[in-house]
Amino acid sequence: MLRLNGHLLNFTQFPNGETHVNGQEIASIIIGTTKKHYELEFTYESDMDLIRLLMVKKHLDLAIDKKIALVVRYMPYSRMDRVEGHSVFTLKYVSEFINDMNFDTVIIHEPHSDVTPALINRSQSAFPTKFHLPTVLHKINFDKNNDYLFFPDAGAQKRYHDVLGYKQVVGHKHRDFETGDIKGLEVVGAMEKGKKVLIVDDLCSKGGTFFHSAKALKELGAGEIYLFVAHCEKSIYEGDLLDSGLVEKVFATNSMQEESGHERLEILKVF
Repeated sequence: MLRLNGHLLNFTQFPNGETHVNGQEIASIIIGTTKKHYELEFTYESDMDLIRLLMVKKHLDLAIDKKIALVVRYMPYSRMDRVEGHSVFTLKYVSEFINDMNFDTVIIHEPHSDVTPALINRSQSAFPTKFHLPTVLHKINFDKNNDYLFFPDAGAQKRYHDVLGYKQVVGHKHRDFETGDIKGLEVVGAMEKGKKVLIVDDLCSKGGTFFHSAKALKELGAGEIYLFVAHCEKSIYEGDLLDSGLVEKVFATNSMQEESGHERLEILKVF
């Protein structure tokens, strides 16, 4: 999904499957704008969005003589940020694809690791999870002096290292990198029993990491458990997390879905 200066761009397909870019729609947005720069907002839904991004950017380069910024709500392929075994470094290739479009600025929301901003030229990172954390803490009646934040792995702990003033514990998970399957998880650090726990991370797909996290936390005596992620894929409905009884509620920003499809999932409209 693409927005140009806040306007949703509509695409259709020719009978053979090729994408039809609506040039008249783009021209109307150009005529109606008074901004000194343009902003393309990219929300990944499928690889087709990358092709659409390329076509729109190339068209804008010919149509206007102004700076164009790219806002990436979720960076696709961000989990494939290294090579292990026979895995393919797809994040690098997608980053090169974006770099070739030569945006003046690229703002990446909640990058999965430091590798993404390192690969993207002229990039900046933004963390909506940090900004909206107080809202979630208020919703769950979190007691800063008694309750805990939990980070499922060292990567999450590093990502939110500047979230200070809270009791924290961290997980150590065992994952098959090529399949993404979680083989197990251990909780590192002491935790008082009966306390509320908010799990914080960047991305939830089917929820395996958080299922194992909540299970391990419950075994250590945790009370109510909640989850807050920046990006929540629709595949969460295919997993066991929401109906497991282990997590009271999942909170996520609307970077991947605008409406919730489950009573235990709340989508925060932050964009």
